[in-house]
Amino acid sequence: MRLRACVAVLGLLLAGCSLGGGDDGGGERKVVLVTHDSFAMDDAVMKDFTKRTGITIDVRKLGDAGALTNQLVLTKDDPIGDVAFGVDTTFASRALDEDVFAPYQVKGSGGGEDAYALDDTHRLTAVDRGDVCLNIDPAAFAAKGVPEPTTYADLVKPQYKDMLVVEDPATSSPGLAFLLGTITRLGDGGGWEEYWKSLKANGVKVVSGWEEAYTQDFSGSSGKGPRPIVVSYASSPSAEVDDKGNPRTKAVLDTCFRQVEYAGVLANAKHAGDAGKVMDFLLSERFQSQVPAQMYVYPVRAGVALPAAWLRAAPLPDDSARLPVRDIQQNRERWITEWRGIVQG
Repeated sequence: MRLRACVAVLGLLLAGCSLGGGDDGGGERKVVLVTHDSFAMDDAVMKDFTKRTGITIDVRKLGDAGALTNQLVLTKDDPIGDVAFGVDTTFASRALDEDVFAPYQVKGSGGGEDAYALDDTHRLTAVDRGDVCLNIDPAAFAAKGVPEPTTYADLVKPQYKDMLVVEDPATSSPGLAFLLGTITRLGDGGGWEEYWKSLKANGVKVVSGWEEAYTQDFSGSSGKGPRPIVVSYASSPSAEVDDKGNPRTKAVLDTCFRQVEYAGVLANAKHAGDAGKVMDFLLSERFQSQVPAQMYVYPVRAGVALPAAWLRAAPLPDDSARLPVRDIQQNRERWITEWRGIVQG
């Protein structure tokens, strides 16, 4: 009698453990996805994932890529989520050095993300790329009778005085990417520094972030600002098309810097098993096919076609500038400090 009672109690305890812990229990299955403020996805796509897997994705936005990375580093021993998406090229090395992420190799991805792999540990997996380039307002140049700029060198010519607005690289991911592009193309140790001195002399305006630069200062956006040149993305013209599908703005493809966004399962994640399924989802054809329309960036999955309008308005740049993430990590703060001395000093 006592033995049967003990067995019954043990059975209840084991059942309780099964219901209360782990990814495969009978309770609600939820994965916390921490990301940047620009994350967006069609609700129908998210709900379909939940229907198929039983996993609800709880999206929590934590500012831009820099702020996201800082939070992940500060909380790595007790992570604020299970999966992080949005650590980009400019901050990836720091996240890897701080052991923020655990290894996870995505299943069924098609392999396109392998072209952007940072190392062979599978701690960070590329999800999209959003090349940062100058964007221009062709109508404004036509009205002024000034040729459209096509290179970095054009921006320091007198006819383009007071036309350019850029983001602060200390506070803005595209601002930093543009600075890195000038360093890559013009060289460290004199080239880029002299270039930025010339930009300052030619009336470059610096603002804190993309939202202000693009929607308030840029003449080609809905804000109809006074400046016809802005640092934005190669994909931005896809959002500025007329009723006939013709783009009203243009990316200057000779000024692009390749910016890749990564995702990974956080080390010490509470729901690591289901976090892996979310990683698979981020690289799935369904999710990747929605990336251009929802976040205005390019998918990395092989074989995913761009929307038809993008083929004319936002072709993928062929020759974007690139820097090894290790070089960015080692020099980022020095470059930003030197930039501040030149532009804000």
